[in-house]
Parts: sequence; C-alpha cells; structure tokens
Amino acid sequence: MIRAVLLDAVGTLLRLREPVGETYSRVGAAHGVQIGAWRLEDAFRRVRAAAPPLAFPNLPAAEIRAREREAWRALVRGAFLAADSAQRFGDFDACFDELWRHFASAAAWALRPGAAEALAALRARGRRAAVVSNFDHRLPPILAGLGVAGLLDAVVLPIDAGAAKPDPRIFRLALARLGATPAEAVCVGDDRERDLEAAHALGLRAIDVASLATLAELPARIEALEGGGEP
Repeated sequence: MIRAVLLDAVGTLLRLREPVGETYSRVGAAHGVQIGAWRLEDAFRRVRAAAPPLAFPNLPAAEIRAREREAWRALVRGAFLAADSAQRFGDFDACFDELWRHFASAAAWALRPGAAEALAALRARGRRAAVVSNFDHRLPPILAGLGVAGLLDAVVLPIDAGAAKPDPRIFRLALARLGATPAEAVCVGDDRERDLEAAHALGLRAIDVASLATLAELPARIEALEGGGEP
C-alpha cells in the first residue's frame, strides 16, 4: 500500500501568477531600471541554474533564514546584471526588499488545477502527504495563505534537512515525518533529476506531474500504482 505522497512545490503543487521576468521588470522599473521581461526571465533562469542549493547544514534556524535571504539577494542582483550590466540602481536593496516581500505573499502564487481536490482525496483515503521542496522558509506561510496547509502532514525544506534535492537526506526526513518507508511512498514532481530520478534512486515510486491533466487525477493514478500499473 502507498501510505505517503511526497509532492514538489513550485511547478507541481503551485505556480506563480506572473512570470518571474515580468515581476522583475515591473519592480525594477519602479526603482529606475528598465529591462525587458524576456531578458530578465532568461537571465534569472541561467543564474538560478548555476546557483548553489539553499542548504546550510549545522546552523541555527535564524542564521539559515538570514543566509537564505542573502543568497536570494545575490541571485536577484546577478539576474539583473546578467540581463543588462550597464543599468544601475539608485537603491538596489529597496528593489530587492520589494521582490522578497512579493514572493513571500500567497497573492503571488496560485495552486495548480486540482491541487486542493487531490490533497483532500488523498487524506480521505488515509494517505499522508508532505511537500518536499528546495524553497526557502517563506513556503509554509504561502501554503497556509493558499488554504492547503491543513491538508498536509509535513513541509520539508533544506532548512529542516540541511540538504536540498536531489540529496536523499531531504527525502528520508520527509519519510520519517510521515512514518513511511520508501516502498510505501510515491514522489510527485516536475524535475527529472531533483524529483523523479532522486526518488527512484531511494526506492520510491515517482510520478511526473506532466503526465497528469490536472492534479485531480493523482489519487486515481496512485490507486493504479497499487494495483501494479505504471506511473
């Protein structure tokens, strides 16, 4: 029996209401920097892909939160520079503060179609669910603001595990919190390396969220897996 479901956050359970590039362009313009959304979107993706994970093991939680924020400050700064190094902010910190607050708000995010329905159905069937994400400490309030915190049994982040996906430690911590073994769990995600392959390597079954028309199909897909079907 599948007793535990581990879900990725961004790209799986939730999405941004506005693309990153559009938000950066809009907020940057309010602080005196004019860069097109498509250039900032491309720059952000390149800088984000090259950035180290937000994992700071063996540090107090308060210090980890400060380091997460500083890492994001460096990433945002890098994205603007990569998009157009000739532009200069009068006060970059004011721009970053606005972006930090924006992405910390549930108003910036939306649940993927069928997400709340799927979580409720999983709970009704006696399955436990956890979000396992490389997001920072802002995620739990976002999930609460979107109305799904009460449908989750755990939220596991690098700040909790001292490691980020695809490191198996973050998956093991989530399984421990749900009281399940790898053989009793399935991982649902959108990233092949960080979600699907990492889960398989640890002995979990995995479902690519792209294979679901909406998340409302997830409970039935899990029942099919229990019956011996393919993910």
